[in-house]
Amino acid sequence: MTRQPKITFIGAGSTVFMKNIIGDVLQRPALSGAKIALMDINPQRLEESSVVVSKLISTLDVKATVELHSDQRKALEGADFVVVAFQIGGYEPCTVTDFEVPKKYGLRQTIADTLGVGGIMRGLRTVPHLWRICEDMMQVCPEAILLQYVNPMAINTWAISEKYPRIKQVGLCHSVQGTAMELAHDLDIPYEEIRYRSAGINHMAFFLKFEHRQADGSYRDLYPDLLRGYREGRAPKPTWNPRCPNKVRYEMLTRLGYFVTESSEHFAEYTPYFIKEGRPDLIEKFGIPLDEYPKRCIEQVEKWEGQAAAYRSADKIEVTQSKEYASSIMNSVWTGEPSVIYGNQRNNGCITSLPDNCAAEVPCLVDENGIQPTYIGALPPQLTALIRTNINVQELTVAALMTENREHLYHAAMMDPHTAAELDLDQIWSLTDDLLAAHGDWIPEWARVSKKVRAA
Repeated sequence: MTRQPKITFIGAGSTVFMKNIIGDVLQRPALSGAKIALMDINPQRLEESSVVVSKLISTLDVKATVELHSDQRKALEGADFVVVAFQIGGYEPCTVTDFEVPKKYGLRQTIADTLGVGGIMRGLRTVPHLWRICEDMMQVCPEAILLQYVNPMAINTWAISEKYPRIKQVGLCHSVQGTAMELAHDLDIPYEEIRYRSAGINHMAFFLKFEHRQADGSYRDLYPDLLRGYREGRAPKPTWNPRCPNKVRYEMLTRLGYFVTESSEHFAEYTPYFIKEGRPDLIEKFGIPLDEYPKRCIEQVEKWEGQAAAYRSADKIEVTQSKEYASSIMNSVWTGEPSVIYGNQRNNGCITSLPDNCAAEVPCLVDENGIQPTYIGALPPQLTALIRTNINVQELTVAALMTENREHLYHAAMMDPHTAAELDLDQIWSLTDDLLAAHGDWIPEWARVSKKVRAA
């Protein structure tokens, strides 16, 4: 009997995301008999996820099995693939803290999970637990592939490669293919007729090529069409989030000549140009949804309560194919059938204009040999320069974690483009103090600080 893969999902209480990943997996014949190990610290959410997976198996009529774990190492034993999707500290209290404390200083954010003071704090909370997962993997499944879906993606990936270089890992995000779909929508071109190549870092990669396949088999550059559509007011078209009209990225296209792969909502806080105290005209002009993300988090929680009840009472669950790469990777590794994905791994010279040790997002070939990033060469200098401003923050945050040197957290905040554009040095130090003190036990002991101690 052919051995079936074991897929462990850490953070299985992220039920909607888990449903998408496992639903994709079970639709692939070579994976349809997989052993699915679900692990979460929240018993209720774990049980809800178990119900969903059991009904996915029934709906698809496959031979997969599911097991539940509260013990992380036990869940990892013998795993071939490990998917991680969790948020240390949750929406409350930690995401709320990451928004509310900076607002007292006049520092506004949109998402606060990737860069800036919010991203630094999330990395400080998240990386230690990712390291614990890696330590367990080294003991019970050292050959497994870690598919990491946790933000801040670049900081996480970088930190894992520094401390656990033997772990086979890839950071995964849907921003590249998701943005390509958005641009196809703006251009009224079927996504299947688009060809593109992207490279950079997570949430700040750029389409180096974006082309349309012609009837004769040739390809036409679509950048002139995108620029013309924006200047004539025909793009961007409304998409899933009408509260963020996507103008930031189109504006940056006119300045840089290339389109970035993460949303305008995100990108506005990675640069110093769009969110400025006393400039409501910028917020209105570019449709930047300040503080919209916390509201969306609350809406998602409320929506899930109804969805969980519906799943529990349903005999069958609708299964569609998502745009996530996880099942494609597993299928290619398990069967040898090649595929191409966009993944985040240690740069190692793939992008020659960026540091070798940073986490780069590039096209990767996947087959029985694993995940193999492809060579890009040097990026256009203006893209390299902008990306480096974000790498500075990532590098200092990883340095703080690796050396347990709290001072580097202040240095990271100091180098953040948006924070530095809004606050002076004393404000940055004070804000970092306040965030570290507010996070308390959610962060490592070496990083904890009380305002009184710091002021003394």
